[in-house]
Amino acid sequence: MRVFAFVFFLFCILSCQPESPQTAEPIDQASPVDLVEPLIDAANSRWFFFSSACRPFGMVNLSPDNLVGGTWGTGYRYDVDTIRSFSHVHAWQLSGISTMPIGRSWHPDQGTDAYASPFSHKREIAKPGYHSVWLEEDGIHAELTSTVRVGMHRYTYPEGKDNKILFNLSGGQLGPAMMTDGKVSLVSETEIEGYTVNGSTVRRPKETPVFFVARFNRPITQMDGWEGSEFKTDIKSVLGSVCGAVLEFHAMPEVPLLMKVGISYVSEEQARKNLEMELAHWDFERIREESRADWNNMLSKIEVNGGSKEQKVRFYTDLWHALQGRRIISDADGSYSDFTGPKRLKKQIPLDSSGKPQFNHYNSDSFWGAQWTLNTLWHLVYPKISEEFCQSMLMMYRDGGLIPRGPSGGNYTYVMTGASSTPFFVSAYTKGIRGFDIEEAYEGLKKNHLPGGIMSKVGYEHNTEKGGGIEAYIEKGFIPYPLYEEKYGFHQDGAGQTLENAYQDWTLAQMAKGLGKEEDYAMFTERAGSYRNLYDPQSGWMRPKDHDGNWLEPFNPLKYDDGWVEATAASFTWFVPHDVQGLVELMGGADSFANKLNFCFEQADDHGFVNPDKQHRDNYLNYGNQPSMQTGYLFNYVGKPWLTQYWIRRVIEDVYSGVDPHSGYSGDEDQGLMGALSVLMKMGIFSMKGGTSLDPIYELSGPIFDRVVIHLDPNYYAGGSFEIQANNDPASNPYIQSAILDGQSLDTPWFYHRLLVDGGKLELEMGPQPNEGWGSEEQNAPPSMR
Repeated sequence: MRVFAFVFFLFCILSCQPESPQTAEPIDQASPVDLVEPLIDAANSRWFFFSSACRPFGMVNLSPDNLVGGTWGTGYRYDVDTIRSFSHVHAWQLSGISTMPIGRSWHPDQGTDAYASPFSHKREIAKPGYHSVWLEEDGIHAELTSTVRVGMHRYTYPEGKDNKILFNLSGGQLGPAMMTDGKVSLVSETEIEGYTVNGSTVRRPKETPVFFVARFNRPITQMDGWEGSEFKTDIKSVLGSVCGAVLEFHAMPEVPLLMKVGISYVSEEQARKNLEMELAHWDFERIREESRADWNNMLSKIEVNGGSKEQKVRFYTDLWHALQGRRIISDADGSYSDFTGPKRLKKQIPLDSSGKPQFNHYNSDSFWGAQWTLNTLWHLVYPKISEEFCQSMLMMYRDGGLIPRGPSGGNYTYVMTGASSTPFFVSAYTKGIRGFDIEEAYEGLKKNHLPGGIMSKVGYEHNTEKGGGIEAYIEKGFIPYPLYEEKYGFHQDGAGQTLENAYQDWTLAQMAKGLGKEEDYAMFTERAGSYRNLYDPQSGWMRPKDHDGNWLEPFNPLKYDDGWVEATAASFTWFVPHDVQGLVELMGGADSFANKLNFCFEQADDHGFVNPDKQHRDNYLNYGNQPSMQTGYLFNYVGKPWLTQYWIRRVIEDVYSGVDPHSGYSGDEDQGLMGALSVLMKMGIFSMKGGTSLDPIYELSGPIFDRVVIHLDPNYYAGGSFEIQANNDPASNPYIQSAILDGQSLDTPWFYHRLLVDGGKLELEMGPQPNEGWGSEEQNAPPSMR
């Protein structure tokens, strides 16, 4: 029977070979997808930072792993010349289904390094949806592509080498989780199934399995495997906390061995369904091109002209980052695993009239800082994605009682602080993205802002509700630091939490007002002024207070963390996005405010606006992390928009212009946040309040491109497209001299979102010197809380 099957599959393989050799070069060099360079900053990547063979938000994100067995520096690392595996999950707090083609015998006693292989970047191609490398140890050409939930591999073995594929389902792989259990079973001559279990971590408390089904275009001639230290040959299955399998196939030199791996967080059967629904054929090139087309469709929503090729490469790579860090965790038929309760439950996303899931369920890191990045970019350019994320978070609210601020595989993680999902929902609501239950969303968001909600918990505080200090915040108008002698979670830094809560309270107040909930509007508006309680006029900085209201002593505004969440007092003082004019008044007026802020930028300029290294965090500003992202646009509020234009261009040049593997994001990229910020700054638009006012606005800086066209989604915005035209070489001339919006003179450094989505054109005249008269009158400042 095996001989007959082998002959049959040999015939299928030979008859399905492409008529001409595949080409490594893209077909259309002008397409945005071909400008993306995944290797930017790849020397500094984390396991979930780098991606290649992946669809937008794909459950499968298949790429090589150079380092394994560590929390941060694992996954693809450009300066490591060895590949140890190809794995299918590179998600925040999750990894799994580690595979490796080998051309020789291997035994567990040799250790996992024995099947690793050197490779050279000279024979590597990494593009959105595709990765190709040559494994030099055995001379194997490995190629990867994927659908949303299925990874597809093409391995070409040289003559004289075994044709084997190894599955390692145990040990420390990527990120913080250890694989605590695994299984591989031989289903047929061309199929295996199994799972691996991501052990619990301090961030993701419940063990989370990843199930898989793998199919091959040739019969498996033998399966060997190991359980613990015991190696077994010619077996049907392996199972245990330390286990894996080695599959052997008939050697067919230079004839590709194809493998399809469907995954699921629900079951092997669901993984099989995903495979069958998304990839019923064996045409690798078709999937590669479809993946490329998917990415190109998404990236083409923003069209840029002018600037250098390097600037375009970086722009579209930034946009690509903003669309691939957060992962789908529901199956093609809408099945998903709910981890919000004491045990894992299989559940179903509601289906539409055609029987398809109404939305996808998503895994994500925190939305901390997303008000200035993903919220603004997604809600404008990809509103359907924004709507699905709202629907996904609301489903977790129904399942577990809280809208999450960063779920992992269906687990609550309580990552970071505050209620960072609130601005996401509110800015969707204010922009008319409302394909979800608005009243239910408000109910869940309000719960998060009260005792027992998400504001009661700090980072990874799973079993208590103390670290958030919400009771003290409501009673005193600030969260004391230190709050307790005991640390109940990460980031128990009361001053930073207070400022964050105040902004998020203001955003929820806007939604309450829009829904006619006047008492809630008054309550949350009053709480939004809590930031004033921490301004110390003597030092001129926001400053932590203890339980009795005494200022923190000793006080150093450049001391990292000391009451501040991943920041210093100097950088967090500016975190009052909802009431900039209130902060201006506290600081003694516009000139005093602008001079102090300008001084901070001058100091930050000395170290490139980021932390020079992770050990030196005592900075005035840091564009390598979230709390300082908005600072450059604050000059628009105090009559000095030319300083916004100057400093934003300096930040772009120093922080967001690198296109090599050793630079590019200069800090905590956090699944697209920095990429999204870079895209917005290069288009010259921003949103200080994160688009959460009832009539949201965009603030201006100088774009780097001659022309930017945003192609609007007609299902949400009727305007067709919006064009930003920057005349007189904006790449070299950063200063706005004058502006015309839809044929009318624009004298303000901001305009309304409703005008943008109605379609039209913003024309900017740029120059080499600042025009201090444009947009500088007091009445031209963007609206603030007061």
